[in-house]
Amino acid sequence: MVIPDLGRASRAARPDAEPRAEPGSFRDPANRVFHAGGDVLRALDETAAAHWRALAGSTFFPHLVAAGKICGTEELPAAASPAIPPATPAGPAAGSGQPAWAAVLRHERIPFVSHPYEWSHAMLRDAALLHLEILRTALPAGFTTKDGSAYNVQWRGSRPVFIDVGSFAPIRDGEPWAGYRQFCQTLLYPLLLGAHLGVDFQPWLRARVDGIEAEQMSRLLRGLRRLSPGVLTHVHLHHSVQRRNAGRSTADVRTQLRDAGYTRELALATVRGMEKLVRRLEYRPPASHWVDYQRTCGYSEADRAGKERFVTAALTGVRRSRLVLDLGANDGHYSRLAARHADYVVAVEQDPAVVDRLYRTLRDEGDRRVLPLVLDLADPSPGGGWRGIERASFAARAGADTVLALALVHHLAIGRNVPLPEVVACLAGCAAPGGRLVVEFVHPDDPMAVRLLANKPDGIFPDYRRDAFEALLAGHGTVEERLELPSGTRTLYRVALGG
Repeated sequence: MVIPDLGRASRAARPDAEPRAEPGSFRDPANRVFHAGGDVLRALDETAAAHWRALAGSTFFPHLVAAGKICGTEELPAAASPAIPPATPAGPAAGSGQPAWAAVLRHERIPFVSHPYEWSHAMLRDAALLHLEILRTALPAGFTTKDGSAYNVQWRGSRPVFIDVGSFAPIRDGEPWAGYRQFCQTLLYPLLLGAHLGVDFQPWLRARVDGIEAEQMSRLLRGLRRLSPGVLTHVHLHHSVQRRNAGRSTADVRTQLRDAGYTRELALATVRGMEKLVRRLEYRPPASHWVDYQRTCGYSEADRAGKERFVTAALTGVRRSRLVLDLGANDGHYSRLAARHADYVVAVEQDPAVVDRLYRTLRDEGDRRVLPLVLDLADPSPGGGWRGIERASFAARAGADTVLALALVHHLAIGRNVPLPEVVACLAGCAAPGGRLVVEFVHPDDPMAVRLLANKPDGIFPDYRRDAFEALLAGHGTVEERLELPSGTRTLYRVALGG
């Protein structure tokens, strides 16, 4: 199989590039993910290598890869494979005694890694449906997936892609889906929160990397809510079975299911039923004032035209951006503009309703170059999981060639009481060394700033001034261009940041 081209030529793994273990890949000792130079590699032990070769020779797997539903993967010849040591979550482990890996795969590189608690409801639902579609397709061919985690899915713009190729294994008759519990905890239960309780799931998933337990959900979905779609079977019955089998081994449970006549056909029917359920779990987060912000933010037509020209010139006047971060993207207007002049754009917005609407629009258009994410810059995703590094923080994943921060600074500095030097440092820190920042400063006398200041004590922001802002920008790089919009209360800057 050939790794799909994402706008960058696929390179052979370089033997001189020291492999670095991916901190999020350690729970399955049969296969580990490493980074070597620009390559994403997966090392397999003998059993996993045999499973991979059977998978690669199957009829269903190449079709799913060709359709873009599973990331492109190929096995490297032994001569082209770097020497990959055994690994721990923190890195290579010397003297572990583990034998050499039997095979090394190279994966297609995903443009930007995101986490499920940064997705909207519609994104999580589409990720769940992809999981189930892949499992439904694999079962008749004699394969299953060993886990069902939401973290097995990433995105090419608005299109989900399954990345955990090491999760596939031959199925044994009479065995249940090993990934069912993970699927419920990281995908199904968060969807139930929205569909049946009208609650945003993001804080729940961010709080626990393993997701929401059945016991927690059973406490939330009582009374008449027990009759809501999926609740009796996948919450209360699931919780009851877990309690009943708490003292039994997995092997005992498998034997019991085989003796009860659990077959591959029953497993397939279960997956189809779950697909039908997930499709019903509709939820549109309630609209907020941010939904219509582009209409109500007070720009004149001259301001809008000038701002678009300035941003376009900033994106086209220098080298093409590999990655653009549009911070405070709102409805994605400038993310779409940036996508015309960059390889990939990540549109960051704190409001789940706004992100959900943007995602649905991008999905309907088939867009693969703009990834919308739910993220509050005043409380961004921290590192999580084992030792705080299993899931990388947003700051660790940023590193954009161009950072757009349009109509954002006043919301952080005034609305969230973040000191102006901290705001500028945050925006500059989202860029890669030598990157650039396109930022808008809303003057204190602008109507939007006046509205925010009206809710604050007098004199609380004495340093929120244009001259102070420009001095801070100069401390992080060179202001190459500035434009005061016709209204006279907003100024745009293009800054070449220090390397």
